[in-house]
Amino acid sequence: MSKPVFHNAEEILAAVGQPLGTGEWLTITQQRVNTFADATDDHQWIHVDVERAKAGPFGAPIAHGYLTLSLAARFLPEILDVQIRMGVNYGLDKVRFPMPVRVGSRVRGRGELIAAEKTKDGAVQATIRVTVEIEGQDKPACIADTISRYYF
Repeated sequence: MSKPVFHNAEEILAAVGQPLGTGEWLTITQQRVNTFADATDDHQWIHVDVERAKAGPFGAPIAHGYLTLSLAARFLPEILDVQIRMGVNYGLDKVRFPMPVRVGSRVRGRGELIAAEKTKDGAVQATIRVTVEIEGQDKPACIADTISRYYF
């Protein structure tokens, strides 16, 4: 699915309820997991101890849930193109992790614009549901309602 392009606030407001694009597949490597562990000081064995994790509950090391969530920053520009002078991450609403991501799996983001409104400072605040899909799995890895402010 190609990503929609938004040139102004009115186009975003008119697209509420519409699906957005789907990003490219990304392989989750052990190196990426280890780098995230180092950045966050979260070295739990289910993420970084490959041999122990193979014998653990998931049969392999898994990505941190927050690593999976942080990939929304990568996936958002892949699922929509907003022609703005500036944008900021405002926050998140509901976030869930229905399925772990085993190292070696491929994931991608899929988006849906679930809400948008003008703000007092002239921006558009958009809530985009980013669903992180795992290739070959029925359940997603993460569903997060991201909130961004776009300044045109």
